[in-house]
Amino acid sequence: MSHTMMNDDCIKDCSTCSETCYTMAMNHCLQMGGKHVEPEHFKLMLNCAKICETSACLQLSGSSFSAQLCNVCADICEACAQSCESVGDMDECVAACRKCAESCREMAA
Repeated sequence: MSHTMMNDDCIKDCSTCSETCYTMAMNHCLQMGGKHVEPEHFKLMLNCAKICETSACLQLSGSSFSAQLCNVCADICEACAQSCESVGDMDECVAACRKCAESCREMAA
């Protein structure tokens, strides 16, 4: 299996980001309400969780589409980090998204 198809750090960062976004959305955001559950922000968090999960799965399978998906994943992670930062009180999510975006960019390069 080629190195570009599977990267353990990227898989771990994608999985962590997926879990963090999903957990924060379903627990923190729903409990906080207000701007935490505005449709664009909330949908972006769920989309980020799903693309990160999918990215990890494609890498685990050695898919030749991993690099392409990692580029999209990085874009979504960056958008989610910005959204979480602007909403505020979501540092854990911001950090996970930024780390995942960085790993995905390296993996896709």
